Amino acid sequence: MTLQKVVLESKNKLGSLDGYVTSGKHKAGVIVIQEWWGVNEQIKKLAEKWYGEKYVALVPDFYRGKVAKDHEEAGHYMSDLDWFGAVQDIQAAVDYLKANGVQKIGCVGFCMGGALTIAASVLVDGLSAAAPFYGIPSPQLADPGKARTPMQCHFGTKDNLKNFSDPEAQNALEKTLKENNVVFEFHRYEADHAFANDLNPEKYNSECAKLAHERTLTFFDKYLN
Repeated sequence: MTLQKVVLESKNKLGSLDGYVTSGKHKAGVIVIQEWWGVNEQIKKLAEKWYGEKYVALVPDFYRGKVAKDHEEAGHYMSDLDWFGAVQDIQAAVDYLKANGVQKIGCVGFCMGGALTIAASVLVDGLSAAAPFYGIPSPQLADPGKARTPMQCHFGTKDNLKNFSDPEAQNALEKTLKENNVVFEFHRYEADHAFANDLNPEKYNSECAKLAHERTLTFFDKYLN
């Protein structure tokens, strides 16, 4: 399976962006959202391996061609990101899939992409399910309690990114979802931040990553079919 580059027409002030989409005539699709590194080979392969067989998988490129080579560069790209503009880019990805015959769409994202996945559940029209991995949006961007889709959350108990994905932030997110009657599942793993990124050997946990993706596929099967 190979990913085809397509153009997504976005209302983001930066204009259109590239997306990478799998082939197939599936009636359901999954938008796969990058970590802070950008759209590198890892996120493309993850989209193909886990979500390209049963769904039309689409990876939007929020950084518009830039890929970070180290943590410092990734930090700069993420801090420079217009988060609401990125939400508009996700809307563009949904619109593209709908225009190409996809009827139901889920969203899965990692780290920065996890936070954007939660924001998309609140702000983007046309989504049916959201599966964020280890990332929570700022309250200025989106209130998770106003999520409009079922949500399946994946976090590591050893995550120490304060106010973003650490256990305290996880507990606050779960409390918010519960108090606002959002339909959700919350899964915690004995793992670190970025446990699903196989290019990060210090934090990658193959068993936890496999279990999390399998759970996500089961979740999408329930809400996208």
